[in-house]
Amino acid sequence: MVARLHRVLLRIYRSLPVFARRAVVRRLAPQFTVGAICVVEAFDGKVLLIRQSYRNHWGLPGGLLRRRENAEDAAVREILEETGLDIELVGEPVVVVDARPRRIDIVFRARPAPGSETIARPTSPEIVELGWFLPTELPRLQHETASAVRALARASYAPPARPLRDATGD
Repeated sequence: MVARLHRVLLRIYRSLPVFARRAVVRRLAPQFTVGAICVVEAFDGKVLLIRQSYRNHWGLPGGLLRRRENAEDAAVREILEETGLDIELVGEPVVVVDARPRRIDIVFRARPAPGSETIARPTSPEIVELGWFLPTELPRLQHETASAVRALARASYAPPARPLRDATGD
């Protein structure tokens, strides 16, 4: 009985126009917020951290994506808005999914853009303090920041991915 109902519902779903199918999926799927955050590395190896007015520990600069904004643009925009620092993104990002708060972070490595000043300062009311820290001397980090740094480190040291099958299909 349940299997038959499932098949009927799938046939109805298949007959819907694409926009209606997307609406159904968006309505039934779990909702997540998506943010872009950056590990900004200075030329001397120090990492930029911020302290927000509403958090107790240090974190990475970044924030939520706007509607229809791609993650790269959001990362560059958020760093500029929060710290006044013009950056360039380096390498491929990693994605951290935190299921309980329904949060997805796209984590980028970045460095100050060539020719830009490396003097960062709080330029948003939500940022009360920022600082450059050696990776061996980090202050107490927010949970999300620690997860992001671990994921980025794992990706940096991971061996290249190998295909699940060789070219012959075996």
